[in-house]
Amino acid sequence: MNAPQSTVPLRAGVVGLGMIGGGVAISLARSGRVPVVYDIRPEAAELSGNPELLGSPAEVAARADVVMVAVVSAEQAREVITGESGLLAGTRPGSVIVLLSTIELPVVRELAAACAEAGVGFLDSGVTPGDKAAENGLVTMVGGDAGTVERARPVLEDFAKAVVHCGPLGAGMATKLARNIVTYGSWRTVAEATALATAAGVEPETLMAVINTADPGGRTLLNLLQMQRIGEDDALAMSKQLPALMNEDLDGPAALAAIRGMIPGIEALMDKDLAAAQTLASELDIDLPLVDVTRRMERDTLGIREGHDV
Repeated sequence: MNAPQSTVPLRAGVVGLGMIGGGVAISLARSGRVPVVYDIRPEAAELSGNPELLGSPAEVAARADVVMVAVVSAEQAREVITGESGLLAGTRPGSVIVLLSTIELPVVRELAAACAEAGVGFLDSGVTPGDKAAENGLVTMVGGDAGTVERARPVLEDFAKAVVHCGPLGAGMATKLARNIVTYGSWRTVAEATALATAAGVEPETLMAVINTADPGGRTLLNLLQMQRIGEDDALAMSKQLPALMNEDLDGPAALAAIRGMIPGIEALMDKDLAAAQTLASELDIDLPLVDVTRRMERDTLGIREGHDV
């Protein structure tokens, strides 16, 4: 027989009131779950929703069932969680600490072990985009066991627009790091593209206008990955929109094979275009290291292996 579910609302706490933590506190309050908070800067707690400022992380832990930690570094996370006046000095068994900070995975595991020893649940939860934290606009990428995720979910859903359980401990942080690679790698790509275009006499604003008009939703960024990971139903739907396949009478397996079969054909076009970019860069004396690496690793990017299907 299952134990009855508690009807007492979970109490929330937030430690660290920068852009992320402060935004989370505001979003929680907007949702009707006004948190208790702590920051080394008392003025940081002057937020809409009037969260109650307490004197230490330990005091926050004593008053909250689920505590979000939004600090900058691993050292700060250690101090906030395991320090003399840290969360574990005041928390109770059964409560949950949710680490929103982006830090190294070994430290995540270290902090999770300390929490487990105290009987406290621990979740690593990368968040994005940071500038939407105060608008209930974050996506939380959560790592941890399913039971702990579900225990904390009502609080997570009160500040986030989506709660994504990515897998076991560390999976949330790994997903956030992967997301950041896409972001920062894309910035480098745009930097090289802009350098090449500018050197050739094209204004950056013109390049931006072309890209925004041609791909306003940024779908191109994930096109290859979607083709590589597509299932039969989605492949069938995609085949009906592609001129090369729309007149074919395909079922799901055939559509999947056709979509996957298109990937190797990208290599020749990819190599031609990147080679042309390298030639122009050489003529203009522009260094494009990412282009050089991308061309060198074309087949790896496309997932083409000798003797293997894509």
